[in-house]
Amino acid sequence: MHADSVTPAVPDLAFSTAERDAVYRAIFERRDMRHFVGGEVPADVMRRLMSAAHHAPSVGFMQPWRFIRVRSKPLRVELHTLVERERLLTAKALGQREDEFMKLKVQGVLDAAEVLVVALPEGREQHIFGRRTLPEMDLASAACAIQNLWLAARTEGLGMGWVSLFCPVQLARLLGMPEGSKPVAVLCLGPVKAFYDKPMLQSENWATRSKLEDMMFEDGWGQVSSPEGTT
Repeated sequence: MHADSVTPAVPDLAFSTAERDAVYRAIFERRDMRHFVGGEVPADVMRRLMSAAHHAPSVGFMQPWRFIRVRSKPLRVELHTLVERERLLTAKALGQREDEFMKLKVQGVLDAAEVLVVALPEGREQHIFGRRTLPEMDLASAACAIQNLWLAARTEGLGMGWVSLFCPVQLARLLGMPEGSKPVAVLCLGPVKAFYDKPMLQSENWATRSKLEDMMFEDGWGQVSSPEGTT
């Protein structure tokens, strides 16, 4: 056999079984938490969490995430007011599900140890790499940072909830953000009494998780596939 035709050895780059299982455990046990018990997040833990978020992938390596740590109690109260205002408007927009929605706990701004506002910075239009036809990749990249933070928080035994019930213009004004920037998430973070056994909205019969098989196509839209690659 010619030397050039020899298949090179593929290195085993996988984690150990215990390490792999820990990663999957964090993924499957992560929950969008709404019930917090106050307390605090130690400074060293907070640093680890934010470093995990900052090491997220980003399109064109643009790193379009900014984190505003809301520590002022009066400011939290104003933030809570913005969320409650949007909660009522959302309830009205839901029509027949209004009463059902109003029974849900949708945020923990006043209860969580930490509140972070994640925002996209001004001047994002200068980043063309990967965004010329898909400018929303700045938001997608910021979402990756949020997911990193979420998974890291679970490994630290801390709960996190993503609140999206707010008017971006009003929140930007409240936080003195520059023109062109945009808040995309309010994150409640901190100790919890327990993690939900399953997603809260599933427990409350608001929605159920779709089957993976219904989300996977092969070689074209609507052509059924499967995680194992068989049709």
